[in-house]
Amino acid sequence: MKVILFKENLKNGLMVAEKAVAENANLPILKNILLKTTDNKIQIVSTNLELAITKLISGKIIENGSLTIPFNTFYNIVNNTTHDRINLEKNNNNFIFKTDNYQAKIQGVAEDEFPIIPKLENTDHYLEMDPVIFKDALSRVIHAAQISEIRPEISGILFDFQMTILKLVATDSFRLAEKTLNSSQFKHNLTKNFRVIVPLKTVQELVRVFPNDQNIKIYLDSNQILFRNNDIEVISRLIDGTYPDYEPILPKDIETELLVNRDHFINAIRLVNNFSGKTNDIRLAVRDDQKVLDVYSVNQFLGENNYLIPTKTTGSNFQDTAFNWRYLLDGLRAIGEENVFFGVNGNNRPAILKPIEDKSFFYVLMPIRT
Repeated sequence: MKVILFKENLKNGLMVAEKAVAENANLPILKNILLKTTDNKIQIVSTNLELAITKLISGKIIENGSLTIPFNTFYNIVNNTTHDRINLEKNNNNFIFKTDNYQAKIQGVAEDEFPIIPKLENTDHYLEMDPVIFKDALSRVIHAAQISEIRPEISGILFDFQMTILKLVATDSFRLAEKTLNSSQFKHNLTKNFRVIVPLKTVQELVRVFPNDQNIKIYLDSNQILFRNNDIEVISRLIDGTYPDYEPILPKDIETELLVNRDHFINAIRLVNNFSGKTNDIRLAVRDDQKVLDVYSVNQFLGENNYLIPTKTTGSNFQDTAFNWRYLLDGLRAIGEENVFFGVNGNNRPAILKPIEDKSFFYVLMPIRT
């Protein structure tokens, strides 16, 4: 193997592959990446056995070949070299890195020691969408998911495809976010619905690695999912299990409906949370005049503070309803509109946040029982 390439191309490729590199004492090869020439391109491959990322980069290929090398050592060299033009050459199981004034010999491992990257049997049927739309939808729900060893089914994002809509759902059992994409926002040649759970770490990588200038295609088989554009492939296992039936917990009737300015609400939370307790709680109230939402917190060791937000309110008053301020802030940040709908159902039933104009997103969260 002998190639010549530009530093920026190589560095960008390594940054894409980075998060699938794993520290594993029982399988040290996972600390390596695979470099391989294929079809006049250079492949950079990384895997942690649950997720594999492949990035294609351009370069001048003089001799074909492959070798795996330690990621951290290689990335540090590439990142700190001052020359744009890099020569890479395989010499037995060593990798020779050269620029005009620098040379390094990195001990590598043959490709056959590297884990085999799985391939999907089905690559004929796919779902395709614009990456900006797809990544925005994932970003709206991703904060509601949480990795759980006790309940692995909530350790990912539900992809619920129903031919004309795609629902993306995340929950950590204390809050839930759902974003719906309609048929005008994607195209497909699938012949049936699917309902799968994609691991949270995989979804985080999708948002991070895919650029905005190439459509993403999604392929599926019984236990794996593949996301692909022209230069990047992310293949992941699926989480085995049944996603919670969340429909029964969605608020059907709202006791108190509030229309609140999003930015004012965010500012209130940022200020008031400075006096929150160990449970990250802040308290909300709508009192007799129903013209303001009172956001406040009390800490016996620090003091107390409150922030009044003008609001339009219908329904009953409420007092001393506590929420986790981080969860509330995540929900508000996922809404892009100036004003938000906030439905509160007392101290024991779920509340709901949603945009006023955009009917495709909502965020449900439980109050903190005090």
